Amino acid sequence: MARFERIRDVISGPFSPEVIRQRTAAGWQLVSLEWRRELPDSEAPTEGAFSEDIPYGLRISDDCQRLEIDPSENRVLMLMMELLVQDFPYSSIVSDLNEKGFRMRNGKPWSRVALFNMTPRLIEVGPRLFSTEEWIMVRQRFSSSKQEEIS
Repeated sequence: MARFERIRDVISGPFSPEVIRQRTAAGWQLVSLEWRRELPDSEAPTEGAFSEDIPYGLRISDDCQRLEIDPSENRVLMLMMELLVQDFPYSSIVSDLNEKGFRMRNGKPWSRVALFNMTPRLIEVGPRLFSTEEWIMVRQRFSSSKQEEIS
């Protein structure tokens, strides 16, 4: 199985193609570009337009009529739940999430506090996660590894 390392370059000045040349020469492959801009007042949402956060693991559907499962955030929830069930400490879970390249919605690496703050959400989505085919496979993997430890 191929193993990959990921890094994130934060460019604070004008962009230069030299950065891409240097990374490519060092064996890196460009995976994505991210853009951001400050919204002018004319485009900023009006006060009270929508002040509720969308629960982690969900996103607004393409038709803007409902919330739907966000596959990448759902993967994070599943991994968190799997490691919590196996009684890993928060520090290990955070380390695993960050090593695998998962980031919080704000783009920052996961922290123990951020993971702790996800606890109510994990409790809320637990019944749904536990009934998925993916969780059944996780549970089987977990059970077979426990059996090997006993043997």
